[in-house]
Amino acid sequence: MIAHLINTDVGNRGVLGLYLDYRRRNPNFLHNSAKMFLDNYDRVLIVTGFPIPPTMRAETDGPPGTLALAKAVETLGGRVEILTYPEVENALDAFGLEFVREPDVSSYSLVIAVETPGRAADGRYYSMSGLEITRETFDGVILKAREVGVPTIGIGDGGNEAGMGRIRDLVVKHVPHGERIASVVETDELILSAVSNWGAYGLVAQASIELGRELLPGWDERTIVKAISKLGLIDGVLKTQTPSVDGVSLSVHDAIVELLNVLVKDSLKVVE
Repeated sequence: MIAHLINTDVGNRGVLGLYLDYRRRNPNFLHNSAKMFLDNYDRVLIVTGFPIPPTMRAETDGPPGTLALAKAVETLGGRVEILTYPEVENALDAFGLEFVREPDVSSYSLVIAVETPGRAADGRYYSMSGLEITRETFDGVILKAREVGVPTIGIGDGGNEAGMGRIRDLVVKHVPHGERIASVVETDELILSAVSNWGAYGLVAQASIELGRELLPGWDERTIVKAISKLGLIDGVLKTQTPSVDGVSLSVHDAIVELLNVLVKDSLKVVE
C-alpha cells in the first residue's frame, strides 16, 4: 500500500507506467530497502541536491526527504552526515544536521542518494526536460560505495537520478527523453516514487512498520517546505522560489504525509 501511495502520479509526469513495470520486476523493493536501512543505520551518509537548469540552483525535492531520513536514523541511535550543495546546507542548517564536504565513503555503514543527479550513458547529467546540468555532482560517492562494498539505496522519481541505473531500460521505455537523461548509476536497492521526498517518507514509514515503532512522529511538511523555500531552494518544475515541490501544492504533500501516518499507526495497532 505504501509503495502505491508514494507513486501517486499527481503531477502527471508519467511515473505510473514506470512504477507498475518496476513493481512487477521487484515487488518487494520497499521492504528490501527498509530492511537494508534498519540493518545498517549506525553511520549513514545521505547525498542530496538536484541543480535545476538554467540557474543550477538546488530544488525543494530531496532536502525534506533527507531531513526525514536523518531524523529517523537519529531516533534509532545512529549518526548521519549529509553531502550536498551550500544552499541546501544553509536551508537545512536550522534543523541540527551534520554536513560533510569530502566524505571517506568506506567509513559509512550505508549511503543513501535522495534526488541527486546520476550520470547518463554519455557521462553527462540532465534535467527531466533534457537540459544539461553543468554543476558539480555527487554520484561518484555512490560508485565508490559500491566499489568498497558499502550498501546503497537510491531514491528518485524521474529516471535521471543516482540509483535509476537499475531500471534504465524501463526509464527509456516510459519517460520522455529517457534515452538521453536516464541514469546508468545503480544502487543496491532502489525506491521509485512520484516525488522523491515521498520515497524517503515511504522508506521511513515502511521501516517504522517493520520495526514496530514510529520513527518520524510530528512531521510538519508545510513548515519544512516553506522554510527551505524561503532560504533559497526552488520548485524544480516551476523553477521559482515557491513553497511547493515538483509543481505540486503543499496541500497534496500534506495529504500524502497524513496518509502515510495513518498507515503506520494502523499497522502498529495491529502489532501491539
